[in-house]
Amino acid sequence: MIGLNLVYPFAGLVFLAFAWSALRDRSNAKRIGNALFYALIALSLIAGDRLGDIGNGLLVLGLVAIAGLGRMGRGSGGTTSAEQRGAEAGRRGNRLFLMALLIPLTALAGTYVFKQMPTLIDGRQATLVALATGVILALLVGYAWFRPRWLAPFDEGRRLMDGVGWAAVLPQMLASLGAVFALAGVGDVVGGLMERMIPEGSLVGAVLAYGIGMALFTIVMGNAFAAFPVMAAAIGIPLLIHGAGGDPAVIAAIGMLAGFCGTLMTPMAANFNLVPAALLDLKDRHAVIRAQIPTALPLLAVNIALLWWLGFRA
Repeated sequence: MIGLNLVYPFAGLVFLAFAWSALRDRSNAKRIGNALFYALIALSLIAGDRLGDIGNGLLVLGLVAIAGLGRMGRGSGGTTSAEQRGAEAGRRGNRLFLMALLIPLTALAGTYVFKQMPTLIDGRQATLVALATGVILALLVGYAWFRPRWLAPFDEGRRLMDGVGWAAVLPQMLASLGAVFALAGVGDVVGGLMERMIPEGSLVGAVLAYGIGMALFTIVMGNAFAAFPVMAAAIGIPLLIHGAGGDPAVIAAIGMLAGFCGTLMTPMAANFNLVPAALLDLKDRHAVIRAQIPTALPLLAVNIALLWWLGFRA
């Protein structure tokens, strides 16, 4: 059955190609560090389930050591010159977006189609399988349309990853941190503190604590998915759902939206807020965050109001 058992190794092979490409990039003085970083990610994706807890822990420490010691850098080389890219863009025009659109369209269609193939595709992973299929299809279309040398897509992909750097693995690490916090009982500790701070029987206080807490935990952890299990265990489930009889679907959905407001305001969400600044070579690495804060704060207030209004209407 096709599922993550094939999607992860496929992604691992892509990172293995990035490692080889990084090793060949002599314009990057830190190419050894980049190559090792991508090779460790490839090892995790291809053989992570066979490494065991200690093996994966050592692998993560290796990633942290490479990034923390500043052993990653960016090269200056590219597969084409700026003039060549400009000429290609002028000749092909907006048709260039067709390949980019092919991936989400395949993912959307495949999500529905693959769920009708329970003997072939793991229904729980249909979306990820469809997404991987879209990537492969777009790659094949690109080869047929542009006819580049075989390694060019991987060289360009690796060049983009060099721009992102260590932040590429930050979302996965923060999401796993949320799971660790939940297993360690951090939600219970936070819940005990909140119960002492919130006036007894105050629905407004509990809603405010939940909404603001989701945003604050997301700011600290960089990922609303990491903050959710903590705040759900602390406030969402015991106080809002069991205590006040709130609608679980509304409380979960709008709570996540409140967390996403925190995503807009934190450098910990590096893939959203720091990577674009790096790729655009902005002088202020926090320029994206500064631009988003005036939107994030009113959105948070609206989400808290919607949580109180829609979550307890029954």
